[in-house]
Amino acid sequence: MAKVLIKGGHVVDPASGRDGRSDILIDRGKIAAVQPSIPANGAKPLDATGKLVVPGLIDLHTHLREPGREDKETVETGCAAALRGGFTTICAMPNTTPAIDHRGVVDLIHQEGRRCGSVSVRVVGAITRGRLGKELTDFGELFDAGCVALSDDGDAVSDGFLMRRALEYAKVFNRPLIQHAEDPQLAAGGVMHEGLVSTTLGLRGIPSEAESVLVARDIALAELTGGWIHFAHLSSEGSVELIRQAKRRGLRVTCEVTPHHLSLTHEAVGEFDTSAKVNPPLRTEQDRLALIEGLRDGTIDCIATDHAPHTDWEKEADFDSAPFGISGLETALGVCVTTLVEPGLLTWSQLIGKLSMNPVKIVGGDGGTLSVGAAADIAVIDPTATWTVDPKQFISKGRHSPFAGRTLAGVVVKVLRHGVEVGP
Repeated sequence: MAKVLIKGGHVVDPASGRDGRSDILIDRGKIAAVQPSIPANGAKPLDATGKLVVPGLIDLHTHLREPGREDKETVETGCAAALRGGFTTICAMPNTTPAIDHRGVVDLIHQEGRRCGSVSVRVVGAITRGRLGKELTDFGELFDAGCVALSDDGDAVSDGFLMRRALEYAKVFNRPLIQHAEDPQLAAGGVMHEGLVSTTLGLRGIPSEAESVLVARDIALAELTGGWIHFAHLSSEGSVELIRQAKRRGLRVTCEVTPHHLSLTHEAVGEFDTSAKVNPPLRTEQDRLALIEGLRDGTIDCIATDHAPHTDWEKEADFDSAPFGISGLETALGVCVTTLVEPGLLTWSQLIGKLSMNPVKIVGGDGGTLSVGAAADIAVIDPTATWTVDPKQFISKGRHSPFAGRTLAGVVVKVLRHGVEVGP
């Protein structure tokens, strides 16, 4: 494998504290040196002048749909979409058909990920069999098969006794449980945020308390058990404050937020636009600002896409019938740069930390840094370039996005995986 020398780029690596112009030498898939100036000495040059050089992004929350709904997405198409977005690691969520609740399905996804080769595909197994919320899976089998966390994502583990036992069980393995925090009774039948817009449109709403009630319960269970709870896709001000208080008490609680919850409100539903139908729903401007503040003060650990592709015929149904979810891998970075970095709410270093360094703290692995000896998983970004979102040009099979037609800042121009250029 030839040596590669990335020359002249602005290195942003929160894990090592680097934020300035440096060259990076890659040898045998690893970072061999990071210095202000490195002679080529036969290494293949890669000019990054005027570009940002950052650790490959890591998505904690990707729906690949395989097995069972390959018409929506496959491991292969999901990996290709991830590369375009600058991601070199994605975590496949368990709401597939069948659910990722036993070793066979874990092995299948790992096998497909290795076949594609361009992105590291890590697996999140199910907490309960069939994700039915009745009986715990064999945690030992799933973690032994390589699962990085467990979740019944798409549905909450609503049984408090079962969730207590799950936290105790996962604690043995020092791994997190990822909770889709939504009380099913409070949310029952809702299709968007409960508020003025839902009332105006005549749509059944989901109150923000459907989320915060379950967040409060699971924080209490984490305190009781000493287990590790990670909350997926936070959406409400109340949840952020509960987690802020839990962290102050030293509890093992982490969480993530999506780019769409950081940038949009329930007003995006407009005239029944199913491209804005997500779960949890887009909420109010007050909630959106609280989420941003949670990122800024460290309450929210990570940004995750919740990439959830659907077919045209499903998503273009009436609002009540259309499924929740949008495609987010290809727009995530641009939305975050435009919403957070350009207005000065986060620095580039803070943003990259939420998209690379901090996700590694949740799921482990050797990514998230450009330190010497680390795997050379790298994204090169043009911070000044802009592009217009056209879902018809997505690599993902899911071509629905509330950002269609919007101009976003920040373009991924190269992605390297173990030192080999693989995209976008």
